[in-house]
Amino acid sequence: MWQHVLPYFRKMTYIEEYKEGNKFLGIYLCKSKQVLKTKAGKTYYSLILQDKTGIIDGKVWDLNNGIEDFENMDFIMIDGMVTSFQGARQVNINRIRKAQEGEYNPADYIPASKYDIEEMYTELKAIINSIKEPHLKELAEKCYIQDTEFARKFKLHSAAKSIHHGFIGGLLQHTLAVARMCIFMADNYSILDRDLLITAAIFHDIGKVYELSEFPSNDYTDDGQLLGHIFLGAEIIGTKVKEIPGFPKVLASELRHCILAHHGELEFGSPKKPAIAEAMALAFADNADARLETMTEIYGKSDPGTEWLGYNRIVDSNIRQSTGCAHKRKNG
Repeated sequence: MWQHVLPYFRKMTYIEEYKEGNKFLGIYLCKSKQVLKTKAGKTYYSLILQDKTGIIDGKVWDLNNGIEDFENMDFIMIDGMVTSFQGARQVNINRIRKAQEGEYNPADYIPASKYDIEEMYTELKAIINSIKEPHLKELAEKCYIQDTEFARKFKLHSAAKSIHHGFIGGLLQHTLAVARMCIFMADNYSILDRDLLITAAIFHDIGKVYELSEFPSNDYTDDGQLLGHIFLGAEIIGTKVKEIPGFPKVLASELRHCILAHHGELEFGSPKKPAIAEAMALAFADNADARLETMTEIYGKSDPGTEWLGYNRIVDSNIRQSTGCAHKRKNG
């Protein structure tokens, strides 16, 4: 029954290329599968489909004979139609079957940063090299330069499961953006200890290397569920500073405080609220980059011609594309 659609799979159509009204034909990674019920009590599937260009929501309203068995993290062949719901694209799916090995290339399904990973890491190392306080510099070099296995993991890791920077190189991209903002703030506010703030920026999300598994699963580990990246990050720093002779005790506590307070508020997951200016500046920078990347990803999933995109629970607002942004997206 799939013979008439097989020619479509010879040249893959990526998720970012689809527009409302397009036929949706191809093999995609089933990132998530939920079995839900409508208000009328009818069972349906809610899916998140992924390729290297992003994700799209999929709905299977009719669980008929065209829907074969599949699970989370399966590669599935899909026949459906792209629609729109609250300004975001969605796929109404008619048929599904599990794809067979040889029908797809796994590299097509792993989302990655649009920036060159090695170039970003070179810039991060240059920032580390600019740190003047010897203990902080040694700490950063020990983790990000001397530990080559950790560096490999950090470069390829995501910064989130789904909300922002949820792609290969996402953790590096986010960390670098936060560090740049912190450098700007340190250069403009004399009360800030530049070396402490920059080191805190570089280390603020180090716990995510252990909170989230590697791709393609990119899901929470046991430690991620039980402990979380903020605690894990503070614990890693607490262990590493003991390996550096003469590391000032108060400086170590200030650095760990920045990690513990970098979400800014208790209700956002920080066990401590910022008590020093560097922790406050770090929280501002972290939130700014996370929010703006979230908006970038919301826009990226929408049609450039759609102005109002509907309510988004992550930013808790009804989202609209500015005229200039929509024009820029339409014209590349």
